[in-house]
Amino acid sequence: MKLNEERVYPILLGGQFRQAHYKETFQAYNPATGELLPELYPVSEWPDLEKALHESHRIRLELANCHPEKIAAFFDLYADLLEKNKEAIVRQANLETALPLEPRLNSSEFPRMISQFRQAAEAVRERSWRQAIIDTKLNIRSIYGPLGGAVVVFSPNNFPLAFNSVAGSDLISALACGNPVICKAHPGHPGTTRLMSELLLEALKKSGLPLSAMQMLYHFKNEDGLKLVSHPYVAAVAFTGSKKSGLALKEAAEKAGKLFCGEMSSINPVFFLPDILKEKASSLAAELFSSCSLGAGQFCTKPGLAVILDDDAGKNFLKELTEIFSSQQAGFLLSPVVLENLKTAVANLKTAGARLLAGGQPLPPPGFRFQPTLFSVPAARFLVKPGTFQTEAFGTLTLVVLAETVEEMLQVAENLEGTLTCSVYSSQPDTDEKIYRQIEPWLRLKCGRLLNDKMPTGVAVTPAMHHGGPFPATGHPGFTSVGIPVAFLRFAARHCYDNVPEDRLPEELRIKNPNGRMWRLIDGHWTRADI
Repeated sequence: MKLNEERVYPILLGGQFRQAHYKETFQAYNPATGELLPELYPVSEWPDLEKALHESHRIRLELANCHPEKIAAFFDLYADLLEKNKEAIVRQANLETALPLEPRLNSSEFPRMISQFRQAAEAVRERSWRQAIIDTKLNIRSIYGPLGGAVVVFSPNNFPLAFNSVAGSDLISALACGNPVICKAHPGHPGTTRLMSELLLEALKKSGLPLSAMQMLYHFKNEDGLKLVSHPYVAAVAFTGSKKSGLALKEAAEKAGKLFCGEMSSINPVFFLPDILKEKASSLAAELFSSCSLGAGQFCTKPGLAVILDDDAGKNFLKELTEIFSSQQAGFLLSPVVLENLKTAVANLKTAGARLLAGGQPLPPPGFRFQPTLFSVPAARFLVKPGTFQTEAFGTLTLVVLAETVEEMLQVAENLEGTLTCSVYSSQPDTDEKIYRQIEPWLRLKCGRLLNDKMPTGVAVTPAMHHGGPFPATGHPGFTSVGIPVAFLRFAARHCYDNVPEDRLPEELRIKNPNGRMWRLIDGHWTRADI
């Protein structure tokens, strides 16, 4: 039923907030109580998406030719406004996700979000990310620049601030390259997105960027989403979410020749070698649970798989781990959809022959909760259908694979799907080192980030970070969604200039560069051209 328009929040379209074209509305949940929040948000019909596309298309050339200082100024202005409104933003995010205010939202995720903007502003001003290459002998020069179309951003539900469609790395990366952005809010935290969108528009006005450089729609039908990502005015798609939804968008986008940057599924295996378990089984069991349960198990880097030898040390470790999973409290899940998916994952593991060691049941209201759940499975059974045991599921759920021999452990590594991370815990004695040298080559090919003696849930915002991995973790192992300025390159095209006079070239490609603070590769030598 269509409600009175004054009760439904407007969308950000064409540089202003305006009422959507809609037939349906939706509401977010409070996961801590299980109740719907009162605010209504529109499910946009195609005319809204079409308007956003035309606005992005209209300003694409103006934005592509904006001076980097304008984009950098926007990042700084937006970050300033977000900081001034921090309390309201984190409280709304807490209400819509039940993620704790402290330390998660207030002291961790919010500062991370601000840091991304500050780092991006610095990188845009410095310009090395454009990787200017100059061959003076042949007079051929090249540089990274905008794609020439809109980037559509689909945000996840588990990071309402740092990965929000209107404030996360995808938006930052796309705009840094000079691309207009169409942002789709996640229906799990529309109020948080609304608050930040209001500040985004204010920063756009103050920076002098085209007001349609970024637009925001709350929700739309699946079929319209597929139509959107395959539209001629779209250049690229950024998606973080489920494998099922990601593959549908990927197929539609790539069929139309669009770049798809998607993060879709990751099991993040942790291998515990035998000597380290002999030394510290108790502390490692506690460490694994802590990582698995962080954010109620709703991190994309959650360790969903652990691999050990089924010897005395391994049995002791599994006993310690079972006791921890059986005794700890459950956190709140983000939505009833996450709860249902977790129920399905548990049922599928049971059907596949995994042994339930702890948990396995939803908890009664209030809120969306599920017992911390632990399974085990013999490596021999895992190797029969390895894909069955590598399905990502949000929630505090881990599967321990029990290998009879080191050779079986190596076979498990060989049969892993692409994943964001792989971790190995080992000790100093030669036994673990020998196994590590055998297993590391397999793991190196299976993941984007390889960790030693460290859990994978911490993802630092540093240029050296790679938050990506082989399919199905992401759509392309060469891209990262974390790490500035490397993340920019997901939404950049290579622009080559052949025999173009210097006064017609971008500043970065001129030998006498009037704004040269970046590194350039000139005739095979890296040159720092400071003002």
